[in-house]
Amino acid sequence: MLDIDPKLENYILEHISPEGDVLEELTRQTNLKTVHPQMNSGHLQGKLLEILSKMMRPNRILEVGTFTGYSAICLAKGLDDGGKLFSIDISDELYDMASTYIKKSGMHDKIELITGNALEVMKDMDESFDLVFLDGEKKEYSDYYDIVIDMLNPGGIILADNVLWSGKVIDSYPEQDPSTSGILAFNKKVKEDKRVECIILPVRDGISVIRKK
Repeated sequence: MLDIDPKLENYILEHISPEGDVLEELTRQTNLKTVHPQMNSGHLQGKLLEILSKMMRPNRILEVGTFTGYSAICLAKGLDDGGKLFSIDISDELYDMASTYIKKSGMHDKIELITGNALEVMKDMDESFDLVFLDGEKKEYSDYYDIVIDMLNPGGIILADNVLWSGKVIDSYPEQDPSTSGILAFNKKVKEDKRVECIILPVRDGISVIRKK
């Protein structure tokens, strides 16, 4: 995570729209029951995802990396009437937890959870997307991108999480870390892709906002 004065962070959280009871409970349970609770999107990032989705009113959303379902719930709140979010995770370990809280949120009719290798699942999908959220294996980000860019509608948005990777993207020896190398390759690929325009927001661990022209 990016360093920020805890007092300033608390101030920010106190002055944004509330998280809501279901997401608060999901955050508590994620902290209690998972090994890496920091992977949860959390209030600040979740509210950003929710507002961006509401601004777009997408009909189809693709998420790579479900974890406990927090980000899926936030993104699904912006879906257009009849819209659908597909969330893929390679592990089924947290499927029941994610499914439980998606139902509690009232979003179960809008969210489809898929267990499997995202690269294989995406290749078999006959869908086009208005919004994509990448939060899976960092070393595979470029591979995800190569597939989803062709599935993304013109004017569509890709949001990629962790693109600053706790500041490791400016370390001297990123080749020693496959995940950091993957993020570096992804950031470079996006910047050089003339089909898109992009910006990196220094929110939490860095979110890349990529718009297909």
